[in-house]
Amino acid sequence: MNNSPLATGIKFNTPYILGISFVSALGGYLFGFDFAVIAGALPFLRIAFHLSPVWEGFLTGTLALGCIAGCLLAGNTADRYGRKPGLIISAAIFAVSSLGMAFSPHLPEFLIMRFSAGIGVGMASMLSPLYIAEVSPANVRGRNVAINQLTIVLGILITNLVNYMLAGNGTATWRWMFGLGFIPSSLFLLGVLFLPESPRWLLKAGHTQKATAILAKIGSPEFVRQSLLEIGKTVKQVETGSFRAVFAKSVRPAIVVGITLAVFQQFCGINVVFNYTSTIFKSIGANLDKQLLETVAIGIVNTLFTLLAMWQVDKLGRRPLMLIGSLGLSAVYVVLAFLLMEQAGVFVISVFVLLAIGLYATSLAPVTWVIISEIFPNNIRGKASSVAIVSLWVAYFILVFTFPILAECLGTYGPFYLYAAICLAGFFFIKFKVKETKGQTLEELEQNLIRH
Repeated sequence: MNNSPLATGIKFNTPYILGISFVSALGGYLFGFDFAVIAGALPFLRIAFHLSPVWEGFLTGTLALGCIAGCLLAGNTADRYGRKPGLIISAAIFAVSSLGMAFSPHLPEFLIMRFSAGIGVGMASMLSPLYIAEVSPANVRGRNVAINQLTIVLGILITNLVNYMLAGNGTATWRWMFGLGFIPSSLFLLGVLFLPESPRWLLKAGHTQKATAILAKIGSPEFVRQSLLEIGKTVKQVETGSFRAVFAKSVRPAIVVGITLAVFQQFCGINVVFNYTSTIFKSIGANLDKQLLETVAIGIVNTLFTLLAMWQVDKLGRRPLMLIGSLGLSAVYVVLAFLLMEQAGVFVISVFVLLAIGLYATSLAPVTWVIISEIFPNNIRGKASSVAIVSLWVAYFILVFTFPILAECLGTYGPFYLYAAICLAGFFFIKFKVKETKGQTLEELEQNLIRH
C-alpha cells in the first residue's frame, strides 16, 4: 500500500483503487465510441438515409434522448440496487445496440438502436464517475474521476482512427463503424462482473460487513475506521426517498450548481465540433479525406489535454481550470467564427478548432463530471447526479439538433458567436457561484456545501 498525505497512519492500496477505477471507466470508452462514431458515419448516413438538415440533427441527437432515459434509469437503479447492477445493465445495452445499429435496414430501426445506445451511454455517464468518486481517497479523487474522461477521449480518438481507416471501403462502411463497438462493449461487461460494490452504497443499504471488507481492500485499518465513522454519520442525516429529497432546501444550492454546470458543458458548443467536424470543414471546401483526418487530429489533441487536466485537477483545483476554459473558449470562438465567415484556409481554421478542443479538454470536459460526482449528499447522490446529468443530455440534444438548422440559416460560422456569449456567461457563473472542492472527503463536502 502507498502512503497518503491525508493523515498520519493512513495508507491506500493504490493499484487496487486504480484497477477498479479503470474497469468502471471503460463505460467512458463506450461513451466516447458512440459519441464519436457519428462524426465519421454521417457522410455515409446522409446518402444511405437521404437525410435533410432536420433529420441529420435528429439522428445525431437521438443518442441524447436515450441518454436522458438512461440517466433516469441509472439514478433509480443506483440508489435502490447499487452501482454495480447499473453498470452491468449499461454494458449489456452497449453490446446489443452496437450490433443493432450495424444491421439496421432502414432509418426507423437505426434511430431505435441509437436511442438504445443512448440508454447505455446515459447510465454509464452517471454511474462510472459516481462509482469512482465513492471508491477513491479525497486527495486523488479528482484525478481518478478524470480517468473516466480519459477513457471517453480515448474512445473518441480510437473511433476516429478506425473511421478514417474504414472510410474507403464503400457505402456500407458505416455498418462496420457501428458494429465494431461490440468488441469493447463485451470487454466492459466482462470487467464489470468482477467489480466490488461501492462501500458507501453498501453502508447506506445496511450491509456494514461487506462495506468493511471492501474498504479494507482500499486502505489501511485506520482508513477503514475513519471511513465507517464519517460515512455512517452522513447516511443517517438525510432521509432516502423520492426525487423530492433532491430539491430539499438544504440541497438546492448544490443542485443549482450541478444542473448549471452540466447544461453549460453542452451549451458551450464544443460538441458541435466533435459531432459535425465533417460539416464544418466541408463548408470551407475540405474533401472527405481531410474531414476525417481532422477528426483524428481532434482526438489526439483531446487526449493530450485530458492528461494535462488529470495532472492538474487535484493540484491547481477545479475552479481555476473551469475559469480558464470558459473565458478561453469565448475568445477562441469569436476568432473561429470570423475565420469561417471569411472562408480562411483549412490549416488556419484547424489551428483554432484544435485550440478550442484543448481548452475544453483541460477544463469543462473533465471537471464538470468531477464536480457532479462530488457535491451531492451520500443518501441522494444517485438521484441528484441523475438530475444533473439528465439536464446535460437535454442540453446536448438541443445543441446537436439545432446546429445543422442554425448553420443552414446563419452560415456555419453564425452559431459560434452564440457559443462565445454563453461561455462568457458561464465564466461569471463559475466565478461567483462555484466553490473549490479539491482535497476534501465526500463527507466533508457534504457538511461544507450542503449543511451550512
